Amino acid sequence: MSGVPTPGSVSTKQARIANLARQMPETAISSLSHHMDQAWLLEAHRRTRKDGATGIDRQTSEEYAANLSENLRSLEGRAKSGTYRAPAVRRVHIPKGDGKTTRPLGIPTCEDKVLQRAVMMLLEPIYEQDFYDCSYGFRPRRSAHHALEALMQGLNEMDGGWVLDVDVRSFFDELDHQKLRDLLCQRVVDGVVVRLIGKWLRAGVLEGGVVHRTDRGTPQGGVISPLLANIYLHEVLDKWWMTEVLPRMTGRAFLVRHADDFVIVFSERQDALRVQEVLARRFGRFGLRLHPEKTRLVAFRRPSRDGGGPRSGSFDFLGFTHYWGRSRRQGQWNIRRKTAKSRFSRALKGINQWMRRWRHLPVKDQARVLGSKLRGHFNYYGLPGNSRAINRFHYEVRCRWRKWLSRRSQRARLTWEKFNRLLKYHPLPPARLPPRPVQYRLAKL
Repeated sequence: MSGVPTPGSVSTKQARIANLARQMPETAISSLSHHMDQAWLLEAHRRTRKDGATGIDRQTSEEYAANLSENLRSLEGRAKSGTYRAPAVRRVHIPKGDGKTTRPLGIPTCEDKVLQRAVMMLLEPIYEQDFYDCSYGFRPRRSAHHALEALMQGLNEMDGGWVLDVDVRSFFDELDHQKLRDLLCQRVVDGVVVRLIGKWLRAGVLEGGVVHRTDRGTPQGGVISPLLANIYLHEVLDKWWMTEVLPRMTGRAFLVRHADDFVIVFSERQDALRVQEVLARRFGRFGLRLHPEKTRLVAFRRPSRDGGGPRSGSFDFLGFTHYWGRSRRQGQWNIRRKTAKSRFSRALKGINQWMRRWRHLPVKDQARVLGSKLRGHFNYYGLPGNSRAINRFHYEVRCRWRKWLSRRSQRARLTWEKFNRLLKYHPLPPARLPPRPVQYRLAKL
């Protein structure tokens, strides 16, 4: 595609959209789709993952890219003329942290991913002007680690408190389409964009050879689904919290949200009880429900010096258990975090299943894949204070690898001495915490 503007021109257009949204915070923007030209779609294709699973048409990213110019030209024409037909997403199920239930995951087609990415690139600059600092999930330059660090900073500044640990039941399945359209039209009224989002909401999911369509939910796995979820929860929770709830608190309080996972921390128990009482009704107004057993108020306060008094509770957030523990050197109580038990078990189970299935691969290839899996685990869970869980995970993986290597034949089992010699030739990455220069912002407490 010779003569196509560089990605820099796309970022320039996004800056203009952001500036327009900043200047008109209460106005719906009506002219967006003209930005979505060939250069825009080409950049959307570049940002789309190429190694993902295929959709219902089974077309791979390599097959789509073989005639990329013509495919993007056709896609632009169909999207703007209204003739684009959003295909149903292919549904697969992945296990949840408890190992008993599964989470439905929707997989769009390759072309649908590109178009969803293009529309998301139009909407993101607008809503980034509206979103608050308390939300971290699926936003530019914000990650789960930023949310975790903001939570730790807030807890340390307040010296603990009362933690409202909230679980939204089946959020991505319960999201109300009509309410979402109404929220979108408060900021975006471009016909092409609104029509495309409506088609994606109505596309349905393919499961068991049957397409299911409802007026609720947006498939997890869709490129634009996280942004739509953030738009929805911005109105349901963030805006309500910042404008109506927080000014009425008698003590200090703050919210940290990552997608549909969030916790609210209070310095005063009475404030926590008041919010807990009205939170379910607030979500109910938007067709959402809180899990009654998993939503709880935790007394997360510093234990007394002698260890007596009420026992401080713990809570899980984004795969980490937060708790009070004594420092090794001075014996002082401080807030600590470790890999949540369910996440530890799930990660170890996944690696064990891979070893069992591919135990007959050459040892060199096994070591390469296991190294990649370990580095991914360490990069996420390797936060300060979690070295014990990291070391244990490394040890458990080595134990299971030795076990499955011992079952490759009928010969004698692989002793630890022989296994350690094997590790010298095919080493696994060491269990160490990666350097993490985290920068984050925390909403004013």
